This record gives sequence, structure tokens and C-alpha cells, in this order.
Amino acid sequence: MTVARFTLAYWCVLVAALLPIFCAGLAKWGTFSKPRSDGGFDNHNPRAWLAQQTDWRARANAAQANSFEALPFFIGAVVIAHQLGAYQTRLDLLAFVYVVLRLVYILMYVANLANLRSMVWGLALAMNVAILFVGYR
Repeated sequence: MTVARFTLAYWCVLVAALLPIFCAGLAKWGTFSKPRSDGGFDNHNPRAWLAQQTDWRARANAAQANSFEALPFFIGAVVIAHQLGAYQTRLDLLAFVYVVLRLVYILMYVANLANLRSMVWGLALAMNVAILFVGYR
């Protein structure tokens, strides 16, 4: 019997899938203890509450949406690279760098560093394309 193991690239998929949840938590940070009437988080209508946020909370929520948008391509690229028999070390490294870039992207987004954020987004996209083709021969 062959036992499948999680590669680093697969662990990176898990981390990437958790990034939107991290962003949502960041957007809501410090508001759970405040009453709804005082602007605290409204779990009865969370999307409307998030839509009313401004400044860094709004940017954290936007980073959440972008993290969800980027996720399918990353998952697909990792799975395809594995199916094509990519060199595991190279795939693991590319996936790890992608996740690090996405974390930096989120931090740049929340910090309102738009030009740097866009540059990091482009690097992460390029990394994802590299992951897709790393198994191509």
C-alpha cells in the first residue's frame, strides 16, 4: 500500500486557503467587544457591516476578496504541477514563495501602500504561472 504524503506545496494550498479568513479577522479586529450600536461588529449582518468600514478595515476586507479570487488559480496550478510530475523541490519552493508574496500583498494592502502592493500582486501572479508550468516538459 502506498501512503500519500502532503508536500510542502499542498501545505501552501492550505495556508493560502486560510488567508481570506485571516483578512476577515483582521478587518473585524477589536470590534467584537463593542456593542453593535457603537459600531461594533454586527454578526447579524456581517457583509453590510464590512461594506460600511473605511480605512484599513475596508482594505483588509478588500484583501479578503482578492485572496478568495486568487485561490482557484493557485490550487489548480499546484494540482496540475503535481500531475505533470514537477520536480518536487522546485514546486515546493515556488509555492512557498507564492504564499509569502500573498502575505506581503495583504500587509501592503492594509498599510495602504498601493504601488508596492500592485508590484507584489504581479510577482505573485508570475509565481503562480511558474507553478503552472514547472512540470511542463
